[in-house]
Order: sequence, then structure tokens, then C-alpha cells
Amino acid sequence: MTNTHIEPKITLLGAGPGDPDLLTLKGLKALQTADVVLYDALTNEALLTHAPAEAIKVYVGKRSGEHSFAQDAINKLMLDYALNYGHVVRLKGGDPFVFGRGYEELDYADSYNIPVTVIPGISS
Repeated sequence: MTNTHIEPKITLLGAGPGDPDLLTLKGLKALQTADVVLYDALTNEALLTHAPAEAIKVYVGKRSGEHSFAQDAINKLMLDYALNYGHVVRLKGGDPFVFGRGYEELDYADSYNIPVTVIPGISS
């Protein structure tokens, strides 16, 4: 039996400077309830172990010489996953609004009336 009622929502989660122990408790709870995690190059992949095993985990990092997603593509992925799976955690290194593009992601989700929660992280 599948759940046909999906409640899309996005959490912009700051992962902190790299040490998994610096993730906030609220951030941990968000990861534990994620249906999808979109994570950046600057996040410690050990944090992904806190997401449910069945959660979809997608690397959307941007680094020189590596596979890279344009910001527009990340925004569209966030929206598509939220509409089709439910809770998307956008895991970003540091704080989503310090050197990140959290405002763009927040505005994009808001333009589609997708609820967004922001959980700050320690700035890297």
C-alpha cells in the first residue's frame, strides 16, 4: 500500500563547518524525517547516515573539475522531489545564508507555495 497523499516541504539545513557533532538537534531531527536529501560538496557525508535508509540522497555539489549542478537545476530538483516525495532536506555546508544561495532556494520554493523551514548552521 502506498501513501498517495504527499505533503511537500523543504528544509534548508546548515550542516556547519564539517564536524558532524556541530549539527544542531533540530537539524538532526530534520534529517531523520527526510524523504530526500540534496547535499553539497562542503557537507560531511557522515551526516547522511542520520537520514532514513530509504531516503533518496543526491549529491548536487559544485567544485572545480567535478560534476556540477547549476543553481537553476538544483532549484528544480528541490521542487520536483518535494512534490513527488514529500520532505526534502537541502543540506548545505556552513549556514545556508552565509556564502550559500539559501535566499534563492527559499524564494524559488516560495514561488510554488512549498513550505520552507530554515535551520541555520555554524558558518564555515
